[in-house]
Amino acid sequence: MPTPSSRPSSKQPASWAYAEQFVPEDEVLQRARARAAELGVEAVSPGVAATLTVLAAAARARTVVEVGTGTGVSLLSLLRGTGEDGVVTTIDPDGEAQRAAREAVAEDGIRSNRARFINGRALEVLPRLTDATYDLVLLDGDERENSAYLEQAHRLLRAGGLLVVDDALWKGRVTDPAARDASTAAQREVARVVLEDGNWFPTLVPSGDGLLLAVKNG
Repeated sequence: MPTPSSRPSSKQPASWAYAEQFVPEDEVLQRARARAAELGVEAVSPGVAATLTVLAAAARARTVVEVGTGTGVSLLSLLRGTGEDGVVTTIDPDGEAQRAAREAVAEDGIRSNRARFINGRALEVLPRLTDATYDLVLLDGDERENSAYLEQAHRLLRAGGLLVVDDALWKGRVTDPAARDASTAAQREVARVVLEDGNWFPTLVPSGDGLLLAVKNG
């Protein structure tokens, strides 16, 4: 039987919506989000965007890898959290979306050399990046490839570096035992590995469609 603190609350949907909109988005982020809608690209939610800025700032991240540029909503959020000397290497095969992201970076007045755009498949690009030199890695690409991304993320992160996996609850399907599609199974597997293999200090945050957070253990 659930304890009083673990019982679902009837106010939970309203509380979630309040949390998602707690930090208002400025016009630059709003335009980046509008471009995502125009191009049919899924952007991180406002709550996740704000969380990414906080995480990057709290981790004092200066070197970041992002898998999945989109139109720049998450990229801007990370760049704002890394400070004036932070650099985000962002990878995406969609050239049109990356052009929109470049526009967002320029609109925000961020120096162009702080955003390193690589157009290509993450599984071809990640192996070319240097071991143990990154403070934060965000996985927001093809969720079906997340297990392979995870191996690369562990290699790329320094000890104490932060892993962030977006859509960790995958449209609410991860908690449904009957949901066995490839995307859901992939997100379940990444969560299982991060939780069980001893290489991470993990937690799961119900922001947006779920954020799996883990600090590299050694």
